[in-house]
Amino acid sequence: MQKLFGFLKPYAGQVLAIFCVLIVQAYCDLSLPTYTSDIVNVGIQQKGIDEKAPYVIGEEDLNHLLLFVPSDEQETVRAAYEEKASDGSAEKKVRKLSEAVREDEDKMEELSELLGKPMLLCTGFDSGSEAAIKLEKQMKTQMESVMPNASQMSVYEIFEMMEASKRDSLVGEIEEQFSSMPETMIEQSVAVYIQNVYEKIGVDTNQLETRYILRTGGRMLALAALGMIASIMVGLMASRVGAKIGRGLRKDVFRKVVGFSNGEFDKFSTASLITRSTNDIQQIQLLTVMILRMVLYAPIMAAGGIFKVFRTNVDMSWIIALAVALIVMVVVVLFTVVMPKFKVVQSMVDRLNLVSREILTGLEVIRAFSTEKYEEKRFDNANKDLTKTNLFVNRAMTFMMPFMMLIMNGIAVLIVWVGGHSINDGSMQVGDMMAFIQYTMQIIMSFLMICMISVMLPRAAVSAERVDEILSSSTLIHDPDCPVHFGENGNGEVRFEHVSFRYPGAEEDVLHDISFTAKPGETTAVIGSTGSGKSTLVNLLPRFYDVTEGRIMIDGVDIRDISQKELRERLGYVPQKGVLFSGDIASNILYGNPDGSEEEMKEAAKIAQAAEFIEEKQKKYQSSIAQGGSNVSGGQKQRLSIARAVAKHPDVYIFDDSFSALDYKTDVKLRNALKEKTAKSTVLIVAQRISTILNAEQILVLDDGKVVGKGTHRELLKNCEEYYQIASSQLSEKELENDMKEVG
Repeated sequence: MQKLFGFLKPYAGQVLAIFCVLIVQAYCDLSLPTYTSDIVNVGIQQKGIDEKAPYVIGEEDLNHLLLFVPSDEQETVRAAYEEKASDGSAEKKVRKLSEAVREDEDKMEELSELLGKPMLLCTGFDSGSEAAIKLEKQMKTQMESVMPNASQMSVYEIFEMMEASKRDSLVGEIEEQFSSMPETMIEQSVAVYIQNVYEKIGVDTNQLETRYILRTGGRMLALAALGMIASIMVGLMASRVGAKIGRGLRKDVFRKVVGFSNGEFDKFSTASLITRSTNDIQQIQLLTVMILRMVLYAPIMAAGGIFKVFRTNVDMSWIIALAVALIVMVVVVLFTVVMPKFKVVQSMVDRLNLVSREILTGLEVIRAFSTEKYEEKRFDNANKDLTKTNLFVNRAMTFMMPFMMLIMNGIAVLIVWVGGHSINDGSMQVGDMMAFIQYTMQIIMSFLMICMISVMLPRAAVSAERVDEILSSSTLIHDPDCPVHFGENGNGEVRFEHVSFRYPGAEEDVLHDISFTAKPGETTAVIGSTGSGKSTLVNLLPRFYDVTEGRIMIDGVDIRDISQKELRERLGYVPQKGVLFSGDIASNILYGNPDGSEEEMKEAAKIAQAAEFIEEKQKKYQSSIAQGGSNVSGGQKQRLSIARAVAKHPDVYIFDDSFSALDYKTDVKLRNALKEKTAKSTVLIVAQRISTILNAEQILVLDDGKVVGKGTHRELLKNCEEYYQIASSQLSEKELENDMKEVG
């Protein structure tokens, strides 16, 4: 996980910008349930009346209200309402709330507190509710001793005839009886009262309802549009960051792999490197996008949803805790089962890639030996192992969604059940219950999003570890901190001084105490039996490996003190197996000298004996070369590889058994042309054929990693038994006899 966030560090600014946009998106999403609740509670149930005190009221209704307001506060209420100018159509005198009070929140809050319960009482008396009728009878019974005709009078008339102190006392007793009433019931009663007051003075409440619903709906649409824009922006920004991380990781991995020595390639298989560069980085890129879009968003939504829930209804907050606990239980159980399998999946992908690569590269051999069925079975086994593991993981994870939906639906039913009782008791409104359900679903979905990401997280974390393993691996071959440079007068003299070498992790040396000097203008050949260390010897010169003991010098400078780039610029290397790149013939010949001229290219092709078959092609040097050079023969491939080295004009030529695919006639022509071209260069040739090295100025004979002979062809025939055995197996008796006579 730490590695994943480490990859995000260079993009901290963009991540912060995404976080800010996510806050905007969350604000929009969290605001919508509130507006839904307002439409139901205020727009539909309260006819669009959201004020806590009537903005306009008839004189008679105001007087009735004041009867239930404490005497010392009546003047405050009366002062808040000013006489409304009459248009001549109204029969009743109307008062309106002054602008100064409407615009002052503190004064409006004070006024609503003074008029809240009086409006509740007036609503009850006006509507003839059961509680109001019962209370009215009690009052009339109590007042009959004082007022004989009290039974014939209305409540308002009785209150008007009372003394102020007695009225205040009675109002206090009545309000005490309503003290346990839920706040929501008072709010609904206030809305009903204001609606009745408005209807009495001719206000169109239907128009108020329509206007409120349209206004609130418009705000919801605006918020939804803003949330959509924020979501699109987050998607675009997250995708860009994910793509940049993927591109950067691929570039870094490729750059690191290109700098690997052969030792690192022995540690990381080619199939594994390909998987890490493609599949693993794709997993990281995908998870990065999901983190920026969902993981950052989920906590914001969860925290905002919990805050909104506590504002909506604290009594039902235990339902949220129950839902989260159930989700965590499901996730813990699934992860306990699935987590160990994620690492296995990636290793099996490596295995499948390895088998596929071996089969595809060795297809000709497979067909020649008729082992298609065996290879199909081997691929099928690797494929089945990967499929079984993936199926196990996917099947286990498919249980998550049904369980999550069961939890969500169960929680929704529980909210309706508990909320229904609360609505019945008057402690909650329908709109509040709807908002609570929406907030709860948002909170659950937030945790669900985190859980879904958690499914991807282990595999991506494994991928991040695998990619980081490449990036953080220490390369065995590296440039010195303060590299030296070749002198300007250097001519490419190569000297091995007591060189020994063993492969990384091996127990024994494969080369033992080798010393020789290869001079410019001369050819130094290396010959020996298979496995004697010939290729290993010349691979030390370009620093594909570093020597274990001793040192290799070029023009008197230890090659480990020079940068790899400067060292390899002086070398022309032709590998044992000719390697060509997709493109055309010209690009392959000038691969090491991209600024070379057409004359240099043609000269190199002519020296390598490749000009003849190139000129026969329709497009000549612009003829295409397929991947790996699969559309040319082995001999043509080898000649083009030699031409590539010649076109570079190096000081040191290295031919690692590079003439093996050539016929004798072509071999002779090529070596004669090469002799003239390399007259001032140092030439090292690894060969299996004696004919290739007959005229070399110096021949090294290797046996089991040791130099057992050094000299010219004829000298070695006389002095080196191993060389004589090789020569006798390749030369005719007559040729061998003539050479021995010249030695004698």
